[in-house]
Amino acid sequence: MSDARCRLLQVFKERAVSFGRFTLASGKESSYYINSKKAIFFSEAVWLLGDVLFQMTKDLRTDAAGGLEVGAIPMAAALAQRYHLEGRALEGFFVRKQPKGHGSQERIEGVLREGMRVAVLDDVLTTGGSVQQAIAEIEKVGAKIAAVVCIVDRLEGARELLAPKYDYRPIFTIRDFGIEPAGE
Repeated sequence: MSDARCRLLQVFKERAVSFGRFTLASGKESSYYINSKKAIFFSEAVWLLGDVLFQMTKDLRTDAAGGLEVGAIPMAAALAQRYHLEGRALEGFFVRKQPKGHGSQERIEGVLREGMRVAVLDDVLTTGGSVQQAIAEIEKVGAKIAAVVCIVDRLEGARELLAPKYDYRPIFTIRDFGIEPAGE
């Protein structure tokens, strides 16, 4: 594991993991919660995340990176900045859960066009249902999914759903946090 990835894991362990009773976006109940926003808006984590995401995607020939609001927004911004530092262009975007009631009323904010190769980003994946919403909107535009990248895979079905069709690249699994997945 690279130094940046090791430090990012440490930051997440310190800032983003809580124990108790939680209801997840999937509707499942859990004894722990990964609130990535407590980590990914922290300056050191943003820098580390950009570096780790760059290392994980630099081989993909991507034109754009983004995913469902809110988790993918800081991820896309950090990655776009890191690509720029390498002299490579990358469009960042995000997919709204619902279109705005005013303005252009688009679900995708940012530049995304037919034929672009996209790294789909998400912070925490459980079943993969939320990221599928983003994928559906991206594919409607005619963009191609180069990979699906998440910060934490909770090992509760996302890999089984996504890996048969897409290049699936989690930075961490819940086991990296010393937590066993539900049902095991």
